[in-house]
Amino acid sequence: MQADVIVVGAGLAGLVAAHELTSRGRRVALVDQEGPADLGGQAHWSFGGLFLVDSPEQRRMGVKDSFELAWSDWQGSAGFDRLTDPGDEDTWGVRWARAYVEFAAGEKRSWLAGHGVRFLPTVGWAERGGLRADGHGNSVPRFHVTWGTGPAVVAPFIHSAHEAAAAGLLRFHHRHRVDELVVTDGVVHGIRGTLLAEDPAPRGVATNRDRVGDFQLTAQAVVVATGGIGADHELVRRHWPERLGTPPRHMVTGVPAYVDGRMLDISAAAGARLVNRDRMRHYTEGLHNWDPVWPGHGIRILPGPSPLWLDALGRRLPDPCLPGYDTLATLRHLRTTPDITAYDHSWFLVTQKIIAKEFALSGSEQNPDITGKDLTAFLRTRLLGGSAAPAPVEAFKRNGADFVVADTLTDLVDGMNALTEHPLLDTDLVRRQIEARDLQITNPFSKDAQIQGIHNARRYRGDRLGRAAAPHRLLDPAAGPLIGVKLHVLTRKTLGGIQTDLDSRALAADGTPVDGLYAAGEAAGFGGGGVHGYNALEGTFLGGCLLTGRQAGRAAAEAVGS
Repeated sequence: MQADVIVVGAGLAGLVAAHELTSRGRRVALVDQEGPADLGGQAHWSFGGLFLVDSPEQRRMGVKDSFELAWSDWQGSAGFDRLTDPGDEDTWGVRWARAYVEFAAGEKRSWLAGHGVRFLPTVGWAERGGLRADGHGNSVPRFHVTWGTGPAVVAPFIHSAHEAAAAGLLRFHHRHRVDELVVTDGVVHGIRGTLLAEDPAPRGVATNRDRVGDFQLTAQAVVVATGGIGADHELVRRHWPERLGTPPRHMVTGVPAYVDGRMLDISAAAGARLVNRDRMRHYTEGLHNWDPVWPGHGIRILPGPSPLWLDALGRRLPDPCLPGYDTLATLRHLRTTPDITAYDHSWFLVTQKIIAKEFALSGSEQNPDITGKDLTAFLRTRLLGGSAAPAPVEAFKRNGADFVVADTLTDLVDGMNALTEHPLLDTDLVRRQIEARDLQITNPFSKDAQIQGIHNARRYRGDRLGRAAAPHRLLDPAAGPLIGVKLHVLTRKTLGGIQTDLDSRALAADGTPVDGLYAAGEAAGFGGGGVHGYNALEGTFLGGCLLTGRQAGRAAAEAVGS
């Protein structure tokens, strides 16, 4: 045996599993097809948002939260419906879901604090939902942004891996692509694969797949923590569910090229059961990155409540397809409404006043003030504000292919039409909808659901300080210029995967554990093969990697002994 446990995947889930193993004295082989520059995986690129329940940050912001409320929100969002028989696809996902909410309401924050992870004092209100108490969405703000964003979440576990390597407990196997799990008499005890040529590419940049040899490693157990399928658009389209309509012909990519889903079918060939493969989470507010790192690199706008959202034909989207409310309902509307499915885009229409206060961009590199832990810059750009948006947003407005800026609505619509193959927008239609909306904004009361949402957001201190612009007319010249933003579907998260029990053991088709095989993170659907069900509450992806990686490491350490 070359190790006690092989961990395949050096992203957040794999690093956490390795930490739990080495802290218990187990020898770990950490295997990844990328080089040392990509240690930490796609979590490094994240905004660092984490779902916490009844936290000190929430309480300081006047938010009343509880396990009961969060669990109600989770169940309403997940819609678990594959539970007829004990072995159905949601059997373990719903158990992992409750365990996750208990973790988020319990030791998650203190455990992370023990690793040096800290949070911004304000709490974001992501994914506000479908406008029903028993339906999808967060009833209260729960999106806690890590001070230092994604890099600060992975940093303590990268440090742990390097310390374990120095102590002789962990060995890095970079540029090792796994092609097969080795199984003998039903027990997984190793891996085989291809040695890839060295590649000096910076983090996130696609690397070569040049074969320079083969390898085989053996161990008492293997943990698969290799993520989902978001970079492989062919796989995304293959598993795209009928309920979400037709997949777009053109999408932008929200994850690096190595998020290819290869280990899912490799694990299935070794006996693991794959479930809920038709469940996925892609975003509708994607932009072409003007300064890309990986192929097709897309960036998501994290919108505040005020943008006017129009479909490709210039019609306002219906409730609950509002900015920041219900991601998958919006995706379903855009991909199932017959006269717009031929088009792969929609539009935000905003003012400079809105973009300055409300636009944030996903990604650690798009938030240098928070990622760099620059408190002065954070206060200046996020809270004190001004007429300019944060510098990365202004850079997209200036350089991005999806932005149109104009002083008049006529010029704006002409510019938006210039970004499509044929002119699809009618200025008079757009004007009528804006004027109807602007008539509603002058009062503290409104029949318009989005205007109600703006007022609701402004009552929350966190949004009023940094995420919700003061209500104003879109056609008010003092709020201008006007800005049109062309939005694309951005691929991101795989919600199904390897079915696991609460010890992160991979399960076979008959529900029994596959001896020696564990799965964590997105490869396990973030737990049980589908902890989120059909939908997600945001801030739950990094947390799913943390919890499942921790459990896989602890369970595997116990199984292999000392």
